[in-house]
Amino acid sequence: MKKNSLISIWKNIFRIRYVEEKIAKEYYKGEMRCPTHLSIGQEAVPSVLDQFIQKTDLAVSGHRAHAHYLAKGGDLKKMLCEIFGKENGCAKGRGGSMHLIDRSVGFAGSTAIVANSIPIGVGIALAKKLKKKKDIVIIYFGDGAIEEGAFYESINFAILKKLPVFFICENNFYSVYTPLKYRQPKDRKIHKMVKGLGCPVFSTDGNDPFKIYEKISAAVKKIRSGKGPIFGEFYTYRHREHCGPNFDDNLNYRPKNDLKYWLEKDPLISLEKKIKKKKMIFLNMKNEKQKIINEVNEAFKFARKSKYPSYKITTRDIYAKKN
Repeated sequence: MKKNSLISIWKNIFRIRYVEEKIAKEYYKGEMRCPTHLSIGQEAVPSVLDQFIQKTDLAVSGHRAHAHYLAKGGDLKKMLCEIFGKENGCAKGRGGSMHLIDRSVGFAGSTAIVANSIPIGVGIALAKKLKKKKDIVIIYFGDGAIEEGAFYESINFAILKKLPVFFICENNFYSVYTPLKYRQPKDRKIHKMVKGLGCPVFSTDGNDPFKIYEKISAAVKKIRSGKGPIFGEFYTYRHREHCGPNFDDNLNYRPKNDLKYWLEKDPLISLEKKIKKKKMIFLNMKNEKQKIINEVNEAFKFARKSKYPSYKITTRDIYAKKN
């Protein structure tokens, strides 16, 4: 990994982490009225992928999309305005946390419906291929999406048509409060099952930026060469509750040993330790963190000062409305 890439990945991870911790801290004030699904602990995959994708590549995501949006180049002020329900939001304040979009940077949208964006991404990839574009399409989803029919129909079509799709499964082992063992067959590995469908696959530690870098580098290269889709399974873990700003470990649905194991693998803390131990980069980490903190705090101020959308804006582009 090049020095500049390492610096960029660390900045991405810290920036996403601070944004979401700030959301969690401020959420109780009642100004952000939409549900929020935080990805604290899962920042490494999109932060690394950012090193290999271009502005013209497109990405879609699901309900836990803040990190994906920001890593693709999404505007922080627009994202926060959207969460605050303001007119300056990336969806004019009408979609909230789970419906982020910014076509100018290649983020084609996120949706609250599990697996719903997967066929959308495949459709975009088909359009890219028909137009003979060299761009790729990134489709983010979690392990819960594997249980939806849309996933199987989409990946089958992508394989058949050799579409330029990077299927990214961030497996955090839980769907709300339910672990994999109660949702999927015993001892089944998701990536091995997908391999049986005829798609090239890999799996790796989704908290280790170096391992992620190696796998993503090879995958993106193959997809751009026109060889069709690739499915990557990244093992990771959300630190907080499924939906909301809090920790919910008092519910005891996740074993304490598992929590301890994954918290010790925190991608931000472990990466900073490696950087300091190996002296891989000469960087004033404290100063860089302060710059990011200032940027995020300013974005929150901007969102609070922004105005709410008018009735005309909130009713624009809807399928039906009362005269």
